Formats: sequence, C-alpha cells, structure tokens
Amino acid sequence: MVSFVRAPRVLEKPAEVQLTPSQRATVHMAASLLLDYPAEGTLETRLNAVEAELATLPAEVAVLLEEFIAQARRRGERAMAEHYVEVFDRRRRCCLYLTYYTVGDTRHRGAALLAFKQALAAAGYEMAADELPDYLPVVLELSARSGDEVAGTLLSSHREGIEVLRSALADAASPYAGLVEAVSMTLPQIDEATAERVRALVAAGPPTETVGVTNTLPFPTIPVRNPSLSGVTAVPGSAPVADPSPSQAARRA
Repeated sequence: MVSFVRAPRVLEKPAEVQLTPSQRATVHMAASLLLDYPAEGTLETRLNAVEAELATLPAEVAVLLEEFIAQARRRGERAMAEHYVEVFDRRRRCCLYLTYYTVGDTRHRGAALLAFKQALAAAGYEMAADELPDYLPVVLELSARSGDEVAGTLLSSHREGIEVLRSALADAASPYAGLVEAVSMTLPQIDEATAERVRALVAAGPPTETVGVTNTLPFPTIPVRNPSLSGVTAVPGSAPVADPSPSQAARRA
C-alpha cells in the first residue's frame, strides 16, 4: 500500500509592515537567535534578550515574537529541542538551509553553497562557526550585523524557499511558523510570479534528483557553535538584539 503525504497549504501573503533599518535588524537578529537549535541552557537567555526589544517593534511583528516566547516558555527547553528536531530534521519542506529549496541534494548543491560563501566574503564577512553558509539563522545574523544589501539579496532571491518553510511550519502547527512570518514581513512584497513559484514549490517540494538516495534531509540541523565568539557588533544606525550566546554566523574578514 502506498502512503501519501499531503502538501502544506499555501498561505496568504504576509502583511505589509513599515520597518526602519534598525527595526529590521532587530527582527532579523531575534529570528536568528530563536530559529537556531535551543541547546541546553540557552533558550531562556535568548527569549529574555528578544523580549527586551519587543517594545521597539511594530505591533504586527512584535506579537509574532511574543507568541513564540510564550509558547516556548510554556513547553520548556527540552520539549522545544525535541520539537525542533522533529520539525526541521524530518520534514522536507521545513529545512533551514535555503539552497535545499532551489537545488535539493543534487550535484548543484556544492556550487550553490559556494555562491553563498562568496556572497558573505563580498560583504566582508567569513564564517565564524562550523556551519553551512546558507543556514537561515546565519543569513539573518549577517543581515542584522552588517545591514549590507548582500544579505537582503540572499534572502530575497530565496524568497520561495522561505515561503515554503513558512507554509510547512504553519501546517505543522509549529510555534516556529510565527518567526518565519516575522522574517517574511521584513522582505519586499511578493509579486505574482514569485507567488506562482511558491505554489509550485509547495506542491512539489524541493528537488529530488539526488546524488545518493537517503531517508533524511541532506543537511544537518543542529549546528556546531564556536565558543570563542560572543555578542553582536552594532550596525551603524541600528540596534539589533544583543546576542547572549556564542556567535553562529559571521565575523569581519
């Protein structure tokens, strides 16, 4: 007997919200912190750091972060860690690695990852942790730290994947859906051509012409953190959330 997995429904376009560069940086750093794996002893510190900045954000965005904080505290760190693995490790459409939505686990993956690495270098940053450069929290941290248009281009050019992730998380009734929706609100509005590509990707899922057959996602979802780095370098003209945990993403080259 063949089993079928229902594709998630396509969500409405995210609400249009006016954000200052400082507010956008705050949202991106908050999402970067909270979309990262909640390693033991880290979750409450991250929640407190984000909660302290909620008053600086528009209500439409702040409420999404506030709801995540409330759910995370209600579930507790261990349950959130288990949910993280269940959602991001075991669902093809819930991958936090952006190139997975464009090339999947195909022969093009290496070139796609190299393009991300080169984009970080073009912005004057290099990876400061043992993590892939297309990891969404990495790109969001780069955006918050630098305010560079390179980070915005990386996010916008992978908008279809972000929207598929948002739809799949909402379909799974995951508290992480609100975080991705908050990120979507910071990006340019979706045009009809992009919306059509999102619908197609939601229906079909990421590319499956694989190099090797596997039952798991082609990318790890629990990052290795670099304990020698901490904090956030302030972005001129902005005040992103102070990172209470070791930096996962990028440092000045």
